[in-house]
Amino acid sequence: MNPSSLYQQRRAQLAKAIGPNGVAIIPTAPEQQRNRDSDFPYRPDSYFYYLSGFTEPKAWLVVQGDGSSTLFCQPKDTEREIWDGYRLGPDAALDALAVDAAYSVTELDAKLPALLDGRDAVWYPFATHKGLETRVDGWLGHLRARVRYGALTPQTQRDLCGVLDEMRLVKDASEQATMRRAGQISAAAHIRAMQRSAHMLRDGKEVREFHLEAELLHEFRVNGSQFPAYGSIVAAGANACVLHYRADRGLVRDGELVLIDAACELDGYASDITRTFPANGIFTGPQRTLYELVLASQEAAITATKAGARFTDPHDAAVKVLAQGMLDVGLLDANKVGSLDDVIEKRAYFPFYMHRTGHWIGMDVHDCGDYTEPSELGQVSTRKDALTGELIKDRPARILRAGMALTIEPGIYVRPGDGVPEHFHNIGIRIEDDAIVTATGCELLTRDVPVSVDEIEALMRA
Repeated sequence: MNPSSLYQQRRAQLAKAIGPNGVAIIPTAPEQQRNRDSDFPYRPDSYFYYLSGFTEPKAWLVVQGDGSSTLFCQPKDTEREIWDGYRLGPDAALDALAVDAAYSVTELDAKLPALLDGRDAVWYPFATHKGLETRVDGWLGHLRARVRYGALTPQTQRDLCGVLDEMRLVKDASEQATMRRAGQISAAAHIRAMQRSAHMLRDGKEVREFHLEAELLHEFRVNGSQFPAYGSIVAAGANACVLHYRADRGLVRDGELVLIDAACELDGYASDITRTFPANGIFTGPQRTLYELVLASQEAAITATKAGARFTDPHDAAVKVLAQGMLDVGLLDANKVGSLDDVIEKRAYFPFYMHRTGHWIGMDVHDCGDYTEPSELGQVSTRKDALTGELIKDRPARILRAGMALTIEPGIYVRPGDGVPEHFHNIGIRIEDDAIVTATGCELLTRDVPVSVDEIEALMRA
């Protein structure tokens, strides 16, 4: 399919959702200053890119309920293009992006009121762009001042996020193909980092976390990825027990584990992989015990991931395996915490496993989309949280459909503490893969990097 046709289809779907008398306004992301006169690498807003495929800054898209679309973008400017790079410009945008009209962004304030005139509702993403509400108010105010001349002002403002979130939640064939490729690139990067760690230690070299991060970044870029999908986590030893630890100067020691949570973004789509491996390529007994427990919990979660299941089913499956394993290996004392059911009900496992087992993934690494089933919003129950005492409102979890994409990432994190077996101290393990839901199960996008103990050790011997 021609890429512009894909974006046209999405805009047509959006137009149908907002109704014939609606109008949607979608800005791209602003440029972000890094320091005095240098910006961060630019990335467009996900909603904007999803509907346009356009990657330049200072751009706006307007979609009318009749299906027509208007782009506002930077005008051609020879001098600025010498400094900042090529600009598509409004004239070329008409064919390149298959929009119905295109203007310089300098004309935005002058032309927006006319695009709003006669519409019932104006849609835009709430609480995502600082100052956007003020801009909309200004355009509506300008239009309202012309009511004596026959202007009709939209009477309703609607949040566009909900509509676009539902559209983006199920990935089409093009999106799935991009995510597969992103997963392959990220898997190759993990393999490179694993092998580099073992190789440097065998050669008697000092290994730091940033050495392994460098291997990841090299593999991302050499295979065409534009960015890391998020700040890479390369956590050696006890650092792996810090969930959002960032790759730093920590020493990678022979005999310890390394947890890497890192992946690339490709053409606007994220991947998300975590692997945990022995720095020297050989698991110790306690490391193997906990690793195989986490792996078993992930396999249970993978089995539970399929169309018709609830979003919470993989988490519940993983928790059941982890909780029983904690009792079996002595992390939890049954004389103190009770049976498996007691551990789950009271969340006694929480000191060693404190996060959910997955999240949506797509254009954003923590992608958009409700986690509650829209058809069952009225079904609400209240319970008291076993740990905090807080009253929690529970609504039925989202029913998984083919084409939804999510991560599956159980873990276990053992900090020193009273009653915690010493041989497990400072072991942090997480195993994470990306999955696309299918009619009969799920497709794992990131298994080109191995997960079993034997396969990891064999890989690191290579």
